Amino acid sequence: MKDWLAVLDQKKSQYRRLRSGVQEKNIDDWLKIELTYTSNAIEGNTLSRQETALVVEKGLTVEGKTLKEHQEAINHAEAWELVKRMAKTIKKITVNDILGIHQQILNKIDDQNAGRFRSGSVRIAGSTVVLPNALKVPDLVDELVKWLNSAIGNPGTIAAKVHYRLVSIHPFVDGNGRTARLLMNLILLQAGYPPAIIMKEERLKYLNSLEKAQLGGSSNDYFNLIYTAIDRTFDLYSEAVGKRTKSSPGKVLKIGELSKLTGESVATVRFWTKSGLLPLAGHTPGGYQLYPFQAVDRIKLIRKLQAEKRLTIAELKRQF
Repeated sequence: MKDWLAVLDQKKSQYRRLRSGVQEKNIDDWLKIELTYTSNAIEGNTLSRQETALVVEKGLTVEGKTLKEHQEAINHAEAWELVKRMAKTIKKITVNDILGIHQQILNKIDDQNAGRFRSGSVRIAGSTVVLPNALKVPDLVDELVKWLNSAIGNPGTIAAKVHYRLVSIHPFVDGNGRTARLLMNLILLQAGYPPAIIMKEERLKYLNSLEKAQLGGSSNDYFNLIYTAIDRTFDLYSEAVGKRTKSSPGKVLKIGELSKLTGESVATVRFWTKSGLLPLAGHTPGGYQLYPFQAVDRIKLIRKLQAEKRLTIAELKRQF
């Protein structure tokens, strides 16, 4: 099995230097949209990456999407900004900090329950996992926070454990997953790590790995998924400066390079980008778009789905 802790420790030592070599605002803007899109998509929000960016950055309304989906995008983006401020200003996380993150997640969606522990029983849809009685929730979260503030070890492992324990307590009526992922990333930021990005495509693997551990099985799948998510963001910084660590398959690509590697025209790549099918890794100082190397595989998958299933652009967007 891959020694993820050694990999993450090595990459952390390069992280400060990598950050100094990129335009920090470009990366920050990308992370805000990507974390918002992926975290909400895991919970069923149907806004695409591009639509999420329009809502968060431009304040635009997307036709055919619900008001709740719009508010979820706004809320998560603002909650991420809150987490970044917390990472710079607090040393020890409190119960109130967790409640504050949750309050922002449900702001203007369910104000009655925003920032408050649940008072009744809840279930995870489609799962047989039995969750704690509501009366035990405050004490369980207290215990979690006490453990967190005394925990010693690799920050990636601690962050993954906190995420797992919070979703297993399921302290809120709604917003448990988004709050747990933000809390995990707060811990990572405090430790000098980048945030973990769990992709929409990993949704089933992510949920299944959580359930497997919650039902008494091995937690290896879960921890490997979280370590991979952290590693992915480390590589984003490597891509942004045109360098990749040994475990990464390539570099950041300009649109012309991506076109040559895939055999697609620049116009096609530009159209798929505008349609929200291709992710961006950032922009050059001159404003030109940069793509992660994984965009090559995404383009191959787009063509495969078009050929085998004859999917439209709208249907393709729902696949990613």
